[in-house]
Amino acid sequence: MDSDWLPFHPNPSKPSFKPPPGAADAHCHVFGPAARFPFAPERKYTPCDASKEQLFGLRDFLGFERNVIVQATCHGNDNRALVDALAHAGGRARGVASVGRDVDGDQLRALHRAGVRGVRFNFLKRLMDSIPREVLTEIAGRVSIMGWHVVMYFEAQDLPELWDFIVSLPVTIVVDHMGLPDVGKPLDGPEFELFVRLMRERKNIWSKVSCPERLSKSGPPNYDDVVPFAKHIVETFPDRVLWGSDWPHPNMKHHMPDDGKLVDFLPRIATTAELQRKLLVDNPAHLYWSMED
Repeated sequence: MDSDWLPFHPNPSKPSFKPPPGAADAHCHVFGPAARFPFAPERKYTPCDASKEQLFGLRDFLGFERNVIVQATCHGNDNRALVDALAHAGGRARGVASVGRDVDGDQLRALHRAGVRGVRFNFLKRLMDSIPREVLTEIAGRVSIMGWHVVMYFEAQDLPELWDFIVSLPVTIVVDHMGLPDVGKPLDGPEFELFVRLMRERKNIWSKVSCPERLSKSGPPNYDDVVPFAKHIVETFPDRVLWGSDWPHPNMKHHMPDDGKLVDFLPRIATTAELQRKLLVDNPAHLYWSMED
């Protein structure tokens, strides 16, 4: 593991909030183990090993029933660790893969049978090199035929430049972590309002209201400054939101979140049982478990 990045929390607290039956942690990762599933040579970071057994143990400890495992850039387009985790999940996990332009129909169908339901486009230059837009457009068109969606990871400052590309894609799009807003800026300011406008005008845009530990300036354990932003998205678009722990929290340098505290963040942003059920049960079930393998 890179020396200036922290390992995941060794002893998370038991959350006070109990997720409803069928709840899904809809954004988490598996890394390696590197001895079996090597990291990509072109990776921009090297994480700690984070196995499927550790992930599923945490799922049960936190009170969730399902996982959506997202392929991270450190594994590149080699989805073997992801597929292995899905194969051992007993139907309780789905995946978001990373693929290249050369992926063929047989490979996509094999990933679908394994439980993959989407691909991820990452626009953070610190995490990976940029891919030509025409390549991403081609991939989006091909996965849309599968009934999959595209997960997008970008920063708020890049949304104006990405706007035309995003709205051109013929597929459901799930934006990671509310587009990484600057929560030090006003909730009703132009930057965050642009993201809200994107969701308002485009019914195919969803958002994950996750990663307060990455967004907060006030810090742990409560991440108070993130609450208004996530709460606004949940209440405005209750049928198009997801939540995930982001375990094992790669690239964290200053503090490692307590996963139990992240779960206790949930009733502060989804303040009714109905909103909690939509966020944690109904929406992920619709996006990830409505199709057969």
